[in-house]
Amino acid sequence: MKVVLFCGGYGMRMRNGTSDDVPKPMAMVGPRPLIWHVMRYYAHYGHTEFILCLGYGAHHIKDFFLNYEETVSNDFVLRGGRTELLSTDIADWTITFAQTGIESPIGERLRRVRHHLDGDEMFLANYADVLTDAPLPEMIDRFARRDAGASMMVVPPQSSFHCVDLGEDGLVGGITAVSDMPLWENGGYFVLRQEVFDHIPENGDLVADGCAQLAKRGRLVAHQHRGFWKPTDTVKERAALDDAYARGDRPWAVWERGGAGAGLQGATGSSNVSGARA
Repeated sequence: MKVVLFCGGYGMRMRNGTSDDVPKPMAMVGPRPLIWHVMRYYAHYGHTEFILCLGYGAHHIKDFFLNYEETVSNDFVLRGGRTELLSTDIADWTITFAQTGIESPIGERLRRVRHHLDGDEMFLANYADVLTDAPLPEMIDRFARRDAGASMMVVPPQSSFHCVDLGEDGLVGGITAVSDMPLWENGGYFVLRQEVFDHIPENGDLVADGCAQLAKRGRLVAHQHRGFWKPTDTVKERAALDDAYARGDRPWAVWERGGAGAGLQGATGSSNVSGARA
């Protein structure tokens, strides 16, 4: 199943006051950028065909993959001045690089890569900046059995703030942590059918337009996930993930556990990258 990754936004909250033009999915977590961690998650479950919706700072993403260094995160043998890899990360990946505009909303980016989906009934989509340990096969299987146009993963609120219940006289009737309220947030992991395109107008949004319209028609389902899920909207959040990686605390790295997923690839073969302009 193809995976569409939205990686062309400005990521202003990650700027930390700098003018750096590196897009948010290229922020580092350990020795690799966020987008690599997201792609390894999908590849672990056998989904290795990626369509990157590029925009702001696209050359950073292109350069990373065009000059990919397997030795950064794989064991190897140096013999007679030649490198022999013992495993690889991206040998079986197919990556399409599609320029989808600097200012394009998420929905428009998706519209501009529709032709790369080859009419596939179902496909996956992701913001390329959120990490999780969610059981992807279960998410896909549940959606495949439903008569719906889209599925979005939802998670409990992550805010540490509290909501205050006020009476008309200004007296506080109660205080409740946002995380304890019966609310769910968009988790940024989607399973979609072609039907979603019927509800995204030109320059529209995937969630506010596409998913909202499907919800009105009773054709949007949610996959509730209470496990690990971490966004990287701010420098602080990205730094926390980087620190966790250094400590070996990385539950999102499902590929490190072995099991039924794709896992590490053999050392033979080469990655397949292609360029496209939508």
